[in-house]
Amino acid sequence: MKKIKVGIVGYGNVGKGAEKVLHHTDDMELVGVFTRRAPNTLTLADPKVPVYSVDDAPSLTDRIDVMLLCGGSATDLQEQAPHFASMFNLVCSYDNHLKIPEYLASVDAAAKDTSAIISAGWDPGLFSMVKLLSESILPNGKTYTFWGPGLSQGHSDALRRIVGVKNAVQYTLPIDKAIEAVRSGALPDFTTREKHLRECFVVLEPGADPVEVERQIKSMPNYFADYDTAVHFIDENELMQNHAHMPHGGTVLHSGKTTDHEHVIEFALKLESNPEFTASIMVACARACHRLFENGTFGAKTVFDIPLAYLSPKSHAALVKELL
Repeated sequence: MKKIKVGIVGYGNVGKGAEKVLHHTDDMELVGVFTRRAPNTLTLADPKVPVYSVDDAPSLTDRIDVMLLCGGSATDLQEQAPHFASMFNLVCSYDNHLKIPEYLASVDAAAKDTSAIISAGWDPGLFSMVKLLSESILPNGKTYTFWGPGLSQGHSDALRRIVGVKNAVQYTLPIDKAIEAVRSGALPDFTTREKHLRECFVVLEPGADPVEVERQIKSMPNYFADYDTAVHFIDENELMQNHAHMPHGGTVLHSGKTTDHEHVIEFALKLESNPEFTASIMVACARACHRLFENGTFGAKTVFDIPLAYLSPKSHAALVKELL
């Protein structure tokens, strides 16, 4: 069986997770990691995998079937995705929900002769699929999404982009009484602030003004401005000791009626490693992306556009026999 040749752009948490996942994926082969740093400064888990500068990517289009873009949504992916989509099939996990329509359009405009799957994480991505199914089955109802408790990579990345922040993590905490209200079938209405809390642990650069940094955090649109947000300033040692792991999770609930009967659909995740789980979804979507390209389906797509069977390494006959 010919393996799908995969490249990784960015060697942060998701990039490292993707390397681990690909190592255990029989139908794929990691052929290179691309970085903006000096390539000789990266130490990969597998030293046999070559490291390239991102500037070398255009000369390697014939060696890579699908590129996984593992940068952050705050700034990296908005610039990188259209650039790489003009040369490579790609998968990303862009997660700024409000800007997805314009992001999709920008990648689609660049992917004239390539296939791209965007926002392929667990939310957006896997949760989006569950919401679509739930609302299709129970159209007379409401869908609720709760994130956490856990460490959000996208929000942590947004914190680290603030001038004066040396390192930081952010935890998303669902408000339990809101979840229980949905489970009761009551169809409650919530403001954004009534569903989640945000808690930030921040290490400052020397000389940084904590008052100004906290102001920037709490006023950041799309990330913190609409939430009750607690900011704690700590030192690097405490961050490494108490906040080095990356657990996360979340729940999608859809409450609806058929005639006079109430139903609740619930889908939940409990993740020990947010980046490795996100990478696992991206790798499955890389398989689907390669199949879209092989079938001549070009342009940018979302998880809504992928046949479920394209995600699996199993044959259609095996899927029917084992899972149907």
